[in-house]
Parts: sequence; structure tokens; C-alpha cells
Amino acid sequence: MNRTATSTTKASGKRFTFEGKNLSSDQMVRGEVTAKDEADARAKLARRHIKVIQLTKMKNQRQKRITQADITVFTRQLATMMKAGLPLMQAFDIVARGHANPSMTKLLLQVKGDIEQGTSMADAFAKHPKYFDRFYCNLVKAGEAGGVLESLLDKLAVYKEKTQAIKKKVKSALTYPAAVIVVAIALILVMMMFVLPEFGKVYAGMGVELPVLTRFMMTLSEFFVSYGWLIIIALIGGTVGFYQWHQRSPNLQKRVDAFLLKMPIFGSIVRKATIARWARTTATLFTAGVPLVDALDSVGGASGNIIYEEATKEIRSKVNQGISLTSGMQATNLFPNMMVQMASIGEESGSLDDMLNKAAEFYEDEVDNAVAQLSSLMEPIILVVLGSIIGVILVAMYLPIFNLGNVVG
Repeated sequence: MNRTATSTTKASGKRFTFEGKNLSSDQMVRGEVTAKDEADARAKLARRHIKVIQLTKMKNQRQKRITQADITVFTRQLATMMKAGLPLMQAFDIVARGHANPSMTKLLLQVKGDIEQGTSMADAFAKHPKYFDRFYCNLVKAGEAGGVLESLLDKLAVYKEKTQAIKKKVKSALTYPAAVIVVAIALILVMMMFVLPEFGKVYAGMGVELPVLTRFMMTLSEFFVSYGWLIIIALIGGTVGFYQWHQRSPNLQKRVDAFLLKMPIFGSIVRKATIARWARTTATLFTAGVPLVDALDSVGGASGNIIYEEATKEIRSKVNQGISLTSGMQATNLFPNMMVQMASIGEESGSLDDMLNKAAEFYEDEVDNAVAQLSSLMEPIILVVLGSIIGVILVAMYLPIFNLGNVVG
């Protein structure tokens, strides 16, 4: 009889795969062990009453960052395997070892090891809050308590797939114009620092009087030649510094999130995406049987916006005092009337989760349509603006030549 056994440790060291015989149960086992060297690995296995038949050092794999996309893929695979009837530990082992990211495999084997030692699945996930947030752990805990882990893992997978999709759409809407602007700035800097100075040398040798536009551009070019590298360093340093400040300052995060909601065109997309995540998170937790007050604890952070996170805390406080969810949402002035009305119908009919899911789907579709329209509009607008800027620079460079041709004629 074969059985898979895994040993993991948080201590630094080399990783070995082993195959051997468990002297206590007289069963063949295989798995991984982390140790300083081969002798240490054999000693660790001996303490576990395992007689080593084969021990192989694993090659060091490049550590990759674990993303929420990795967590989403893992959740879907685990839910699918459990729905297919595989035991939890066997499904966990297959998913962990088959994951494309070695860092994710290491994390999942640590979680699996904790579960095998008697820790609940929710508590094992909770040891890694960087990857499994309170919302994730609450759903798993509800599934374990109610004996419906397979069903809730499937709902969790759907939730993460939907939220990942909506985040990608919002990022694509914001990334495209930002990328074009960066390219435009880089192109203008190159022209100002390297191209225009060469034209300036030519015109200086010709001894002709330059048009006003050309003189202005040449003056600007001289400024960029003198201070261009300082400007580039300042831009890069300012961007990195702002990012670090944003990561560490809740006040700045709040201002940025408020600004994103008020931005022309983009603000509407960000708001709808935030509302969709808020509605889907609340619905998913409520479906899992988590009390509304407890569910709202996890909802704010999952919305992805500090303004809505603080509003959710206010709603939770009101709900805790016996006020309806709908009244709490209405008091924040952050939720559109349609969303409030759907929540009200859900509360009155006892189908709050169903109505919130429908609201989430509606706003997800709204984001899809808005991003599609924005993409079709932004491309020509950006090209016109970029073309105009480059066109003015080109005209300024060649205008003296045109004027010289007219004089000669």
C-alpha cells in the first residue's frame, strides 16, 4: 500500500525527496524533507521512524512571487478535485505538486502539513494572511463547520475568478493611457535632448534668423540638454517615492482612492468595479451562512477602496444596532439607488444574497461595456494628442528650411 507523506519546515535548508518505509505502520511512504545536508535529512526521517530507501536532493528552483491569480487557480483546482470525489488531502497534494509556481507549491505543502497535524483548514490558511485574507478563511471555516466545504470552495473559486476578471478590466482601462503617456514623454525627451540640438547646430551654421516657434523649441531643447537627466532621475525617483509613501500612508491611500472615484470617465469605471466587488463579497459570505454583521467585517477590505472600506464599517455599526442593511447603505451616499433598491427587495423577501449577486453581475457587465467603449474612444484621442505634440516639434524643426526656400525663390 502506497501513501504520500510530506514534511515541511520553516527553517532554511536544502530540500530532499525521499522514499522509505514507515517502521511504525509498515507502510511505504514518500515525500519531502528540508534539512541542512543529507545526514541531517536521514536523521530527521529516522526520528519519524522512517527507514530511507531512496533520498534525492532537489534542485534549487527560482523563487517566484505568489500572486492572487495563483491563489485563484489553486482554489478552482481544489474545488474541482473535491467535486470529483477525491479526498481532501489527496486533492491538496495533487494540486500543490502540480502547480506551475514553485513558491506556491512550497506554501501549499506547508498548509497541507499543518492540516495533517490536526490544524483546521481555515486556521492553516490563516497562518498566511498575505495570501489568504480573512474573507477567504471565513468562507473555508463556514464550509468546514457546515460540512459543505466542497460547495463553498466552488463558490469561493467563482468569486475569485469574477473579482480577478473585474480587476484586470479596470487595470487595462487605466494602464493603456498611462503607458501611452509614458512612451510620449520618453519620445519627447529623446527629441528634445538629441534631435533638436543637431538641428540647432545646422541652423547656427546657416546664420539665418529663426522663427519664433523654432527659437522657443530650441530654448526648451537647451533646457532639456542641461537638465534632462536630472528631470528623468526626478521622475523615476518621484514615482518610486510616491509608491512607497502610498504603501505606508493610510491618509494618502484614502486621498488617492477618493481621487480615483472622482476622475472624469475613469472614476465611473472604478466606482462600478468597487460596487460589484462589494456586492459579490457580501453575497458570497451571506450565502455561506456567515452572519451579516460578521460578513461586513470582511467586505470592506475586499472592496479594494478605503472610502468604501470606511463606509462598510459605518454600515456594520448600524446593522449591529438593529438598523437594516439598506438604511446603512443609503446613509453613506456611496451606493447608487438601484443597488440600494435591490438590497431592500432582498432584505424584504429573504433573498439578499441572490439580489446582491444580481447587482454584482449588473455592475460587472457595466464595467465590461464601459471599458470596451473607453478603449475604442481613448485610442484615437491619445493618437491625436500625441500626434499634435510631435507635429508641433517637427514643424518647429523644419520651419526655417521652409522659410529659407521661400527667400531663395
